[in-house]
Amino acid sequence: MACVISSKCVNCEMCEPDCPRGAISFNGKTFVIDPALCEECSGFYPEPQCISVCPVKCIKRESEIPVSGKSGKPAGKKVKAAASSG
Repeated sequence: MACVISSKCVNCEMCEPDCPRGAISFNGKTFVIDPALCEECSGFYPEPQCISVCPVKCIKRESEIPVSGKSGKPAGKKVKAAASSG
């Protein structure tokens, strides 16, 4: 599972340098987390560092985000994830 950044992100840049896998980047508008790289800091820290340092608490574990009915995808447009290139 990966962490995701919601639309509440204020672009404070606190999360990006704390990601040990380089999964967080700025896409020109906001910060996003690449789900192919994010492993919730497994092997580095007991908890995801991005969640710990976010001053507006806009980062959640993917498993904590409600999913919509049939699609199985996160509900609404609250979640921003980097486009996977694979």
